[in-house]
Amino acid sequence: MTTGITRLEAGTQAPPRDFGPLDRRMFVRYSGASGDFNPMHYDDTLARAAGYPSVFSQGMHSAALLASFAVDWLGAENVRRFRVRFREQVWPGDVLTCTGEVTAVEQRADGRLVTVELTARRQTGGVAIGASADFLLPG
Repeated sequence: MTTGITRLEAGTQAPPRDFGPLDRRMFVRYSGASGDFNPMHYDDTLARAAGYPSVFSQGMHSAALLASFAVDWLGAENVRRFRVRFREQVWPGDVLTCTGEVTAVEQRADGRLVTVELTARRQTGGVAIGASADFLLPG
């Protein structure tokens, strides 16, 4: 459900949303749903043997959570572009806080093109995923 899309201007912020704490079961379920069966996401023994402290989330899993946040705000039907930058790994127990801010609104013949910057931060303050997106809204 989209919220707050009638009065958008540069600087408008979406209410933040938390996802988590994330756990290994979420990583396993995402592996099955996405077809990403890299054992680094579900096999602690292999992940530790490779030098990691434990399994970790798929980058696309974190990106999907950030995308869910964005489309709940501005509508899946309105997405025109979504670009992500992977920054930090996400570990079991992490909580991702997603935020978004409008950076530009362009009135066009076919509607308002709204550009947003999106961030998914870990509870440590580190940025797990940064993204930018364009939404074409009516009006």
